[in-house]
Amino acid sequence: MIRIFLKLMLFLACFNQPFSAIANETKIMIIGDSLSAGYGLKQDQDWVNLLQNKYVEKKKSILLINMSVSGQTTDNALLNIDAQLKAHQPSHVLIELGGNDGIRGFPIKLIRQHLTQLVTKSQNSGAKVALMEIQIPPNLGPRYTKMFTGNYQKVAEETGAYLMDYFMVPVAVDKTLMQNDNLHPNEKAQPLIRDFMEQQFESWIKES
Repeated sequence: MIRIFLKLMLFLACFNQPFSAIANETKIMIIGDSLSAGYGLKQDQDWVNLLQNKYVEKKKSILLINMSVSGQTTDNALLNIDAQLKAHQPSHVLIELGGNDGIRGFPIKLIRQHLTQLVTKSQNSGAKVALMEIQIPPNLGPRYTKMFTGNYQKVAEETGAYLMDYFMVPVAVDKTLMQNDNLHPNEKAQPLIRDFMEQQFESWIKES
């Protein structure tokens, strides 16, 4: 009986260890566009993969789930978010969207409505949510540009989402870090974005 009891305890210990690790793991789902999908890069070159590798090296229990799609708009994301949240059950969700909406001149109120829905759907699933404050080129005029960026502050205030700095701000000003289209960061920029986002995630996780 003693041997059976000891074997049972050993089995339970082996079973509970990975379960506990999974339960305590921080799972960050990134819902973004081409800037986080690694447009124009090899699969292992984008900042998300580089940051995940860094977490593995540091033995941090942080899993990045990249749901970013090149060309994705806020309304595109709304079509998929319910299924993504159910499938991955993230503890945290980063919404890096709106750039494609803004470049195409979508109505400001509609973008804000979509962003609010993305945030609230994620919060209702039990996840902590961060909203990245996207900025766009001033092609559509200063009024539209100002109102576009102002959306993020308003949504964050209304929903309680964490407002995160835009990782392209320090990159876009340096042409050597951009691809030929002057819209997407190149391979050289990815480690810089990785380190920037590591700091952003650390502050966010501590606050949440």
